[in-house]
This record gives sequence, structure tokens and C-alpha cells, in this order.
Amino acid sequence: MPSPPACTVVVCRGCCCGNAAKHPGADHAAQLERLRAASAEHGFRLRTTDCLGPCDQANVVVVAPSPAGRRAGGRPTWVGFATDTDSTEEIANWVAAGGPGVAEPPLTLELQFIEPPREGRVRSRRGAES
Repeated sequence: MPSPPACTVVVCRGCCCGNAAKHPGADHAAQLERLRAASAEHGFRLRTTDCLGPCDQANVVVVAPSPAGRRAGGRPTWVGFATDTDSTEEIANWVAAGGPGVAEPPLTLELQFIEPPREGRVRSRRGAES
């Protein structure tokens, strides 16, 4: 029996997110590698995309709920300032546990939740599978 559809994690890799010049202490490649490993292990979708908009809060990651999470009231959750291994690990663990609407996020991760930009400010909604 196939697994139920899982969350989707969208990692911004636009002008500022993933930019070593802006965040020289962050290992951007390791962040994607960790999320890819968690995706393979736990079956959630992982995508990268061009700029999501809130560049002053880079790196930005959006966690979209699974269909079950959405039915339970979960909505896409925007996480800002995701530049360290702790926040990457918290995102991976939260999504593995079910993500928005299914599992409570770690309190420390909640401190990084940001408001999504208004639609008119989002620079690109195009994404590529990782």
C-alpha cells in the first residue's frame, strides 16, 4: 500500500538565499543535502525555487502541508533565517513528523516563522524539482 501524500518543502535559492556572499558562515550545499536525505528517508517532496521575496529574512524555506495536514487546518508555513544546521534539522524533523496541521513545530523553529510576502511582491513562483 502506498504511503499517503506528504508535505512539500520549498527552499529558496534566489538572489539572497543560498548566497555565500550574503551568508558566508552558512553551508548552503549541506543544507540541501540534509533536506534531500530527509526527503528520501521520509517521503516528502523537496523543491528549490528562485527568489521567494523576503530577502531580508534569507534563507527562506516554505513548508506546505500534506493533504491530511491541510484538512486538519495546516497552512503553508514560511520559515526565515534558516541558515544553520539546527534550523535545517528542526525543519527536517518537523516535516518527517507530519508538518503543518499534523505535528507541532519545535518552539525554537516557531521563532523563525515569518509572514509570507503579498502576492504582488513575490518575484518568482517557478520551481524546479530537486
